Parts: sequence; structure tokens; C-alpha cells
Amino acid sequence: MRHHKAYRKLGRRSDHRKAMLKNLTISLLDKERIETTVTRAKELRKFAERMITLGKKGTLHDRRRAFAFLRSEEVVYKLFSDIAKRYEDRNGGYTRIMKTAVRRGDSAEMAIIELV
Repeated sequence: MRHHKAYRKLGRRSDHRKAMLKNLTISLLDKERIETTVTRAKELRKFAERMITLGKKGTLHDRRRAFAFLRSEEVVYKLFSDIAKRYEDRNGGYTRIMKTAVRRGDSAEMAIIELV
């Protein structure tokens, strides 16, 4: 049983996992729709929704926190100017995960994660 397990390890060391999730978050916020495995999409949802919530608050401190995580000025600007305005009246649930086919090479379940 998975009681008190806060996150999925995704078969990676902690530094590799953090870097991968940061890069996936940057890609999702930039392109607004990406295809990845189901488990990665479920982990990515936590980080993406946290960044959108920071964008909605819009203070200088939140902008610096978002930049410290994302490390991309273009994506941070897009987050605070465009994406945050879109979700002003929404209280969470900014992403949607739709399962697609299985990957041919290793039969991993694939999913499309997109901003609602």
C-alpha cells in the first residue's frame, strides 16, 4: 500500500527527477499541450498548477519564486501576463490529462496533458 507516499520516484535519482519535472513544466506552460507518460503527467500536474497559482497572485515575490523554479524569462512572462489572466476566476484544476495509446517501444501508457 502507498500510505504516506507523497510523490512518484519515476525511476530517477532525485536531481534527475527534479530537472525532468522542471523541464516538463516549462514545456507545458510554453506549448500549453504536451504528450508524455501517464505517471509523468500526474506528477507534472502538481508543479504546473502550483506555478499557475503563483501567476494568479502576481506579486514580485511570486514572480521571483516562479523564475527560481522555471529559469526561463519568456515562460515566466507568459505565465504572469497571459496564462494567469485566463484563470482569474478558476479555483484550481488548470490542467487536463487525457489518456492516449500505449507507446510502441515499451508499452508505456501515454497521455496528453494540456491547460484547460
